[in-house]
Amino acid sequence: MPEERRKAELKISGMHCASCALNLERALRGRDDVYDARVNLASETAVVEYDPTKATLTDLERTVDDAGYEVVRNEATVRIGGMVCAACAQVIEASLTDLEGVYEARINLATENAHIVYNPALVTLSDIRAAIEDAGYQYLGLEEEVSEDVEARMREEDLRGKFRRFVVGFAVSIPLFLYMLFGMPGMAALPVSINLIMLVITAPVFVYVSAPIFKAAAAALRNRTLTMDVMYAMGIGVAYGASILGTFGIVLTPEFNFYETAVMLAAFLTLGRYLEARAKGRTSEAIKKLIGLRPRTATVVRDGREVEVGIEDVVPGDVLLVRPGEKVPVDGVVVGGESSVDESMITGEPIPADKQEGDGVVGGTLNVNGVLRVRAEKIGKDTVLAQIIKLVRDAQGSRPPVERIADVAVSYFIPVILAIAIAAFLVWYVVLDASLLFSLTVLISILVVACPCALGLATPTAVTVGIGRGAELGVLVRNGEALEVSKNLTTVVFDKTGTLTRGKPDVTDIVAFGMPEDRLLAVAAAVERNSQHPLAVAVVRRAESAGVTVPASERFNTFGGRGVSAVVDGEVVLIGNQPFLLERGIAVPPKAEMRVTAFQDVGKTAVLVAAGGELAGILAIADTLKPTTRTAIADLKRMGLTVTMITGDNPRTANAIAREVGIENVHAGVLPQEKAQEVRALQERREVVAFVGDGINDAPALAQADVGIAIGSGTDVAIESGDIVLIRDDLTDAVAAIQLSRKVMSRIKQNLFWAFAYNAALIPLAAGVLYPIYGITFRPELAALAMALSSVTVVSLSLLLKTYIPPAKKGAI
Repeated sequence: MPEERRKAELKISGMHCASCALNLERALRGRDDVYDARVNLASETAVVEYDPTKATLTDLERTVDDAGYEVVRNEATVRIGGMVCAACAQVIEASLTDLEGVYEARINLATENAHIVYNPALVTLSDIRAAIEDAGYQYLGLEEEVSEDVEARMREEDLRGKFRRFVVGFAVSIPLFLYMLFGMPGMAALPVSINLIMLVITAPVFVYVSAPIFKAAAAALRNRTLTMDVMYAMGIGVAYGASILGTFGIVLTPEFNFYETAVMLAAFLTLGRYLEARAKGRTSEAIKKLIGLRPRTATVVRDGREVEVGIEDVVPGDVLLVRPGEKVPVDGVVVGGESSVDESMITGEPIPADKQEGDGVVGGTLNVNGVLRVRAEKIGKDTVLAQIIKLVRDAQGSRPPVERIADVAVSYFIPVILAIAIAAFLVWYVVLDASLLFSLTVLISILVVACPCALGLATPTAVTVGIGRGAELGVLVRNGEALEVSKNLTTVVFDKTGTLTRGKPDVTDIVAFGMPEDRLLAVAAAVERNSQHPLAVAVVRRAESAGVTVPASERFNTFGGRGVSAVVDGEVVLIGNQPFLLERGIAVPPKAEMRVTAFQDVGKTAVLVAAGGELAGILAIADTLKPTTRTAIADLKRMGLTVTMITGDNPRTANAIAREVGIENVHAGVLPQEKAQEVRALQERREVVAFVGDGINDAPALAQADVGIAIGSGTDVAIESGDIVLIRDDLTDAVAAIQLSRKVMSRIKQNLFWAFAYNAALIPLAAGVLYPIYGITFRPELAALAMALSSVTVVSLSLLLKTYIPPAKKGAI
């Protein structure tokens, strides 16, 4: 038997020289299942000839990774039309993953898109398009290429088409249905049979209404897959086909008249899809709002002239003119003018921020009152807004582990339902000797009522709406798995500096001896404004906020970290710690010593001020708590979570802060690299841990935690640092993120319950289990209505999340 060979071209990153290429070549050729490998340093590619029966692309990539290099992968999100149920998503996913070079394909039925990870050297977007279309669905383009207007227009056209079909279907089937129930005088005298008349009336309508269903079913069968369209086509096809056979007396008798039933079934199925499509269209409104923030044009200053260009034509370095009432086109730096900028849609802060030369601005924010000249720094996908949109989109397309329940159920669902339908037909017709008419009615009802659409929509709709709602609340959830893990948290660990506290020292107490407090503050600020030490900056900031007049100083001097001195209004002023003043003969009375000790006991730094040879006062300086810290900690404790602080600060200061906010578990003096070890130790004790930090210094701990919650601060959103990113510097958002996660997971479970409940209750009813006792049957028309309602129920429950306000945010919105 001849050996099988396949050639693959891999794009490689990380090679720097010829020896890198040789090392990689040697590593690939060292595999038993590789016949040849050629690495081109110039093009950064590796062409590998291998045995596909023994090795996969993933195996080759692992060899590249082990050699210290990386295979370049592309990612694309494409819009897909024509999906109606979870089975459709599985068909497309299978078609895409069958392509050589596609590593992963995630289909989101709720947002109607596919996120694809692929090797651009092996598969192109044209191949991806062909795979989608060959599977019987529409390739609508890359998500970023399908503008909001185009997407809205396509959705409206699709809805109009479905609306026309079900209206026409009901307009014809309802009168015929009423005739079949109540009859009509004079019809018996007609020269032709009523069946023939109904065939003539319904044939064009049936073809028009049911054509999309049969077309989708044919595409599924071509791909050797079973979808709900196949079952629906069987149901309405059997109904209409039996009617034709009965009309012409072929095998069946004229009593087999399902014409109005077949048309009404097709109309109900189309109505269900119309309602479902309308509901699904509302799941991504958060994304649409974010996209709506992006300006489409910008005024660029070129060669001294103002030119209006499309936003895509702006390049870094361009100077943009932003007038009052206009949105800032891209991220940049103010190079001229002053104004207030409303950044509430990005940061959530309701008060516009003052901007002047040197300040950064974010694309999508609103210039309020002045004219700004802004130098473009980041454009396109690099802007903060674009990153937030991408993060939300990716998260909405992700799958939490709970979705596997639905995936497994759907994979078995259709074969099981077909088996039940056929078994019910045979039991009634062969075993119980029921009429063929009744048995066919049971068969059709089961095929129509059973639908995994609700199962397929249960998780993605809730995830999509929930993550979108989080974005509106300033909570960016990076993936669906973070939602599921957040629900099971037992411990929340906080960094201290910059997380629980503001991250910068402030003057908290002023104790004056022999002079007014404002005079003490003014004298101290006069000396300290010569220094850049954080404590000195805190003193000057307090003086400025208090509005005191700061006098001039001269002959400023520093003394090795112990203190400083200067001459203010002819007097020598000394500022420093207690030993510094004692060295210079300044007496510190016992009552002052007591105040210093009291400040130190609560973690504050006591700065002593002497003027004219005597102690003038004490300034207590500390890193102050954020306004919402105490509330957030209290909320977490009420939710049954254990709260822990990990900090590199000294134990005395750490414990003082912990006492103030109500944290009992404190790990102080921990180095940044050791924070991850502390988190791991908690996990080894079976704790499910969330770590809340600033997203930069705490990156190892954020990565180690089961859920990393990174605190952003407006423009410097630490998008890559955590599983959840808080846009605002507000700890109540961390509580809100956990509450939102619990709510979304609760809603997913409700959705799954109702999806299973519909089928569990209605399939036996459609099979006729109640008929022998109560004489109750389930008409196919009602079965179709029930099927539609199951999907609409699930989507509607998910849409309720759009109005959800986490308890932590109530009163803040």
